[in-house]
Amino acid sequence: MMAPAATALGVRLRVLAEGPDVSATSAAPSTVGDYRDIEVLKAFAAEVDVVTFDHEHVPPEHLRALEAAGVNLQPGPEALQYAQDKLLMRQACDRLGLPNPAWAAVSSVADLLDFGDRTGWPVVLKTPRGGYDGKGVRVLRSPEAAESCGDWFELGFEALLAEEMVDFSRELSAQVARTPSGATASYPVVESIQTEGVCDVVTAPAPGLDGRTAHAAEAAAVALAEGLGVTGMLAVELFETPGVGPGFMVNELAMRPHNSGHWSMDGAVTGQFEQHVRAVLDLPLGSTATLGSYTVMKNYLGGANEDLYAAFPTAMATFPEAKIHAYGKSVRPGRKIGHVNVTAATPEDLVSARAAAEGAAAIISEGPQAVDQQEQP
Repeated sequence: MMAPAATALGVRLRVLAEGPDVSATSAAPSTVGDYRDIEVLKAFAAEVDVVTFDHEHVPPEHLRALEAAGVNLQPGPEALQYAQDKLLMRQACDRLGLPNPAWAAVSSVADLLDFGDRTGWPVVLKTPRGGYDGKGVRVLRSPEAAESCGDWFELGFEALLAEEMVDFSRELSAQVARTPSGATASYPVVESIQTEGVCDVVTAPAPGLDGRTAHAAEAAAVALAEGLGVTGMLAVELFETPGVGPGFMVNELAMRPHNSGHWSMDGAVTGQFEQHVRAVLDLPLGSTATLGSYTVMKNYLGGANEDLYAAFPTAMATFPEAKIHAYGKSVRPGRKIGHVNVTAATPEDLVSARAAAEGAAAIISEGPQAVDQQEQP
């Protein structure tokens, strides 16, 4: 999705892909190789002017070796480490004075039990690296549940992250772009609805969000971008906590275009993918103004329908206002394979915009018969 934005700006994009069937290979010239192999990374970096990232899993030691060799990495390893390691992220939030849940680095079941006894149960246990979309997370509702976690302390991490279970009203996300020269541009804070640990529906801006909370959340995202030296897009996932602190707590960070920002492709003057290209090249950032009162983004996952494109005509005809985006991925149950955006021109159109986004996504995921199912009382 970064390729059309790069093309429009006259920027030639190259992709290091894990395999020949990776979806990005259809969008830009690609090199197939293992991002965990330093020699592969060196060879790829020699062909480009700037290296940026689609995920946070490139080994930190490789990134530092590339930086030492003079490779232009955006963001650099000193910033990216805070998206790679949740323990470092929690430390950074404390250092910057941002609202954090109570947390601790725990190295044993005994440490975990001690944390739970001090903060109260339930407790959330996370692996510090590698987890996403609900993976690497366990909710422990009692000391007995914690005692069954011994295997997690054998995964090779020096410590795991234990957090208090936050009593939140909903999840939010604040996105900001930052250039190497220090310019920033913030997007409206959005509501993010998760289903089984996976982002499901995003509404931008977040409906009914207190203005002071929205302003504080945007300021927190800018503080993290500036304080950690982030370049490119930064997404700060938040828990909304009305009446507690500024009304939110920091959940996690992502230093790249993020699922919670896909709405901006059709709902903002400058979508997050174009903004990321601008930012990492140190170009002036684009306007983040919205194009309607609201934009609803609905992910569609692998479902009963294996021939996605056969369902597109029905989805397009039934919901012509829907903007459909497909990732070119093979269908697998529960896998994110695309999303739909619908923009509401007025606040009163939000309900119908969400219905259109969800309806189009259902047709693509389940097949044209989903139309008949939606029409049933």
